[in-house]
Amino acid sequence: METIIPKTSTVITALLKADLTTQWRNRRAVMLSVLMPLIILVLWKGQIPKIGAHNTLANALSYGLIPIGLLGYGNSVARDRDKGIFQRLRVAPIPTWGIMVSRLLVQLLMIFILSLAAFYVGYNVDHISLTPSGYLFTFFTAIVGAAVYLSVGQLIVGLIKNPETVNSTSRLVFLVFIMIGTIASLGGFENYPQVQQMANWSPYGTVNTILAAGMAPAAWNTHDTYNLLATIGYILVFTTIGIKNFKWDTK
Repeated sequence: METIIPKTSTVITALLKADLTTQWRNRRAVMLSVLMPLIILVLWKGQIPKIGAHNTLANALSYGLIPIGLLGYGNSVARDRDKGIFQRLRVAPIPTWGIMVSRLLVQLLMIFILSLAAFYVGYNVDHISLTPSGYLFTFFTAIVGAAVYLSVGQLIVGLIKNPETVNSTSRLVFLVFIMIGTIASLGGFENYPQVQQMANWSPYGTVNTILAAGMAPAAWNTHDTYNLLATIGYILVFTTIGIKNFKWDTK
């Protein structure tokens, strides 16, 4: 009897449906991930005269991208690995890279929803409007920024096997990013220029810079390009180390 091997696209579609179903079952956590940056966007309305409209919107987006990439991706991978799901998927007729594609597509959908929600609240509450090219470039920089936090999540889950330790480590890194972003954005390091520079060139700082720059593409300059290159550098380094050390099981 001839064995029928399904196409790779068919298997990926099935995995995507399963991941979307899982995301829907965890919709409360998803809603919190989207609501947090929107609340920050409303609360920081008074900061617009001080740090600018684009920086305010960029910070809100940055806060939303962190949990999507860092907490959502890393914790789900660690959880599924611990349950043996990856081991079972590896015997399926699908290339190894295909196992992760559906997860990344779900994250991309989350980025799209978050960006649309931030644009809507930013326009209607904070009266922040962008040009059509500004919205388009911001989507692009949001994807690049999310890739940084996805790569950090990959790094953590690659170096740590225990899912509980992955969860606690991810939350600790999340808090560090939030603290750096809040203090740096509000000028808390003004008397410490070296610390301010470190914050500006941290993963959070470069992501925030390219997000704000993407909202006004006509004003994009060399400094913004350097930040984009630094962001891509973070992605390559974190992803390479994370993939190199990743284990498909916890043994």
